[in-house]
Amino acid sequence: MTLVGWAQIIAILALCVISALVLGRSMARVFAGERTFMSPIIAPVEGVIHRMAGIDPAKEQGWLAFALSMIAFNLVGFVALYALLRLQGVLPFNQSLFPGLDPDLAFNTAVSFVTNTNWQSYSGEATMSDLSQMAGLTVQNFLSAATGIALALALVRSFARGSVPTVGNFYVDVIRAVLYVLLPLAIVTAAAQIYLGTPQTLVGSVSATTLEGGTQVIARGPVASQLAIKQLGTNGGGFFNANAAHPFENPSPLTNVLTIWQMLVVSLGLVFAFGRMIDDKRQARVLVGVMGFLLFAGIGIAYYAESAGTPMLAAAGLDPAGGNMEGKEVRFGIAASALFAAVTTGLSDGAVNAMHDSFTPIGGMVPMALIMLGEILPGGVGSGLYGMLVMAIIAVFIAGLMVGRTPEYLGKKIDAGDMKLAVLAIIVLPATMLGFAALAAVTPTALATLNNGGPHGLSEIYYAYASAAGNNGSAFAGLGADNTWWNTTLALAMLLGRFAYVVPVIAMAGRLAAKPRLAPSAGTFPTHGLLFAGLLAGVILILGGLQFFPALALGPIAEQVQMSAGKTF
Repeated sequence: MTLVGWAQIIAILALCVISALVLGRSMARVFAGERTFMSPIIAPVEGVIHRMAGIDPAKEQGWLAFALSMIAFNLVGFVALYALLRLQGVLPFNQSLFPGLDPDLAFNTAVSFVTNTNWQSYSGEATMSDLSQMAGLTVQNFLSAATGIALALALVRSFARGSVPTVGNFYVDVIRAVLYVLLPLAIVTAAAQIYLGTPQTLVGSVSATTLEGGTQVIARGPVASQLAIKQLGTNGGGFFNANAAHPFENPSPLTNVLTIWQMLVVSLGLVFAFGRMIDDKRQARVLVGVMGFLLFAGIGIAYYAESAGTPMLAAAGLDPAGGNMEGKEVRFGIAASALFAAVTTGLSDGAVNAMHDSFTPIGGMVPMALIMLGEILPGGVGSGLYGMLVMAIIAVFIAGLMVGRTPEYLGKKIDAGDMKLAVLAIIVLPATMLGFAALAAVTPTALATLNNGGPHGLSEIYYAYASAAGNNGSAFAGLGADNTWWNTTLALAMLLGRFAYVVPVIAMAGRLAAKPRLAPSAGTFPTHGLLFAGLLAGVILILGGLQFFPALALGPIAEQVQMSAGKTF
């Protein structure tokens, strides 16, 4: 580790926080229905969409109608994307003449992009036509991110209001999220990416003659437009197989900084918007503080582990001072790679600028553990905020039991019904991640495409299902996932991680919205100070430890011990 590396990390994170403060103020006004500087241009477009879709923006929905609208909207998106991928071979804008995807791969990919996961069991530049990339994957990058924002807003409104039967209008929230937040940011940042060297063209691939006289096909296409929204919407699916390690997606250290900024700014901005929407900015600062503390700890552990290198290098007489550079781009180095790995998994983004499979065991454990904690640091667009609020509800309930205070959060009493829904939501992730991993570990079909044995192979299995259920999409890259077993089970894990988690959260939002908003009393446990921040961080770590530590002990921790003894897998 170096001072320059830490300065780089701190400067990038500070830039993201400052930008998120500004964006959060704007988003709070947008989702409150207030007029902004973009309204003269966007409001007429919004009105046309409402009229064409038959949406009454003044009519709100109860939690059940909100949830059913969300499910129906995403079901239509899934069917449309699945059909496009299957028919790709006979559709236009397919200069490379790629055939339609096989049924299991099309199913996996459609589920992946609809659930904001963007797990890719394929190589983008060798599988997807420009039409599939633009009209299929890029469109879902917008809509799945907007869905996450709408779901978070439903829970935020339940705290901001009192004694009301509604939580908002799903369709109105999705349209506003796309038109006022995601699309303007995507246009600006895509233009910046093009300026910095990212391709944006429909010309197709180009052939080049190598120095040895051979022919190399260089893939290109509408990269910048997909790249912008894949990061802003914490989608993460790359145009190319190498993702953000590819020089066309991430040409330089400057684009690497821009990419990290894109990943963090909207998710963090929503937390600051939450503070404004409930009229208590202190609550947002507590959440951001806990997110920042845990994320920074993850960055530090990964940076230290990768800087330390491996004992095998030292035993071979090689200088370990440079750290573990295997699987990393020289143009980024260890500090930026460790930062990127922690950010992309503390979020639910899934983009990678280094191969996590090549990290040291403890370095690779960090992104896996951050996914397993629920990806709430700060998590995906919208999903991170409602995930953190669920954790806050559990923390305040525990605090009430510990000190005899009223279990109350932001003026809403938390009762047994709320806790049942919160626990039902958080149990989905460990049950899905560990359940499918256990099944895969004893299934010959699943093990047949595993590239490593021992604890590292087990880590690859853990990571795959954690990434799917956590709607992250990154991978250890040591797993051949394009077969019926992995495509099907990973798709099921994605569906459970998105919808089985969020339906109880929306139901809880409906319960909380119907309750009166009470003024703080002498029996209210304060949730805006360091004490609650510490309790919230403790609850997150304890839940993660109790649920996942045995699995991590059998995987990356066991591998680290054996690596220290000179054994690798």
